[in-house]
Amino acid sequence: MERIAKLPKKALILRNVIGAFIVFNLFVAIPFAQKGVESPKLKTVVIDAGHGGKDPGCHGGYAHEKDVCLSMALKLGKLIKEKYPLITVKYTRETDVFVELIERANIANRADADLFICIHANAGSTVAYGTETYVLGLHRTESQQKVMERENSIISLEEDKGAKYKSFDLTPDAMIAIQLQQNVNLNNAIKFAGFLQSEFKTIGRYDRGVKQAGFLVLYKTAMPSVLIETGFLTNPNEEGFIGKLDGQEKMANAMLKAFVKYKNDYEGKTLSEDHVVTPVKIDTQPTTDSVVDTATAIEMPSSEVFFSVQIVSSAEKLTLDAEKFKGVPVKEYSQDNLYKYYTGIFVKDLEGAKKHKVAMQEKGFSSAFVIAFSNGERISIEKAIKLAEK
Repeated sequence: MERIAKLPKKALILRNVIGAFIVFNLFVAIPFAQKGVESPKLKTVVIDAGHGGKDPGCHGGYAHEKDVCLSMALKLGKLIKEKYPLITVKYTRETDVFVELIERANIANRADADLFICIHANAGSTVAYGTETYVLGLHRTESQQKVMERENSIISLEEDKGAKYKSFDLTPDAMIAIQLQQNVNLNNAIKFAGFLQSEFKTIGRYDRGVKQAGFLVLYKTAMPSVLIETGFLTNPNEEGFIGKLDGQEKMANAMLKAFVKYKNDYEGKTLSEDHVVTPVKIDTQPTTDSVVDTATAIEMPSSEVFFSVQIVSSAEKLTLDAEKFKGVPVKEYSQDNLYKYYTGIFVKDLEGAKKHKVAMQEKGFSSAFVIAFSNGERISIEKAIKLAEK
């Protein structure tokens, strides 16, 4: 279970209030056209390719975040322009140059943008994976805080070493106040983030959810704004996807489809069945200690200690639906130049994993054995037991 950040009692109360307020608004929101008021038009979108120039961002074995982000940003902008010639598409950068965080927000504000899309790539362990989309708000877990701190840290490369951001109040009370003041923008940002995550799932990406954190690049924007962590370049498999043109094109097309859904909803247009707007649940609470894996799904906790069962090792990469897995849902990690496949997520539950191992052996995986992970990395069973006892 990811630990929730320690907040003052007052902030916790306000957090719950605004959480309920946001969810309520998402459920009862009615397009303007249905109220007899002329619907707004989405006229301008600003696309921000994270990092750039002297700030390379994170990297994998060959790909750098600044290049991956720029490629996806330009591809998305081109797709939007082709589909909607009357929409103005602006970029915070179109080449490999360094742009200060506050200037990125200023570009969007000067353009009077209706939507701000910030594109990034993530960093973590070699087995961390998946896509997540952030809106401005209070981080809920340590992993969200780490993402925020990493993306905000580039202010040290700016001329004043980040002095201009000292007036930015990121305290819990201040962040909640901003959320209340920008209620409409936040609701729309969450809605767009939900569309994004849904589309990423359709192309096979693992859904890490819609989250909140105090990103400086989103702090001063005066429109619905999201920051997309498209994947982990530190994971060789993820790098093989978002680090190459084919994967970047798939991500850009998924973003376009989400944009189309959001634009239609924003303008109060009648949506086709596959564009039906559903309320988006933003993760405002940490997950509970439980077995998440079932016969139909696997979810990987990002920081909690958990046990699992390895059933197959292969010198060649296998598809997750390969016949070799006999219909068992699996996840993959790499170690010792081998691709290894495991099933079952048993948070702090060694006995549950042992029972699952027996079930897998009975299913025909005679060499199945229990393994353990912490913070996205494989660890010994002994270490996992000690950590689970804490």
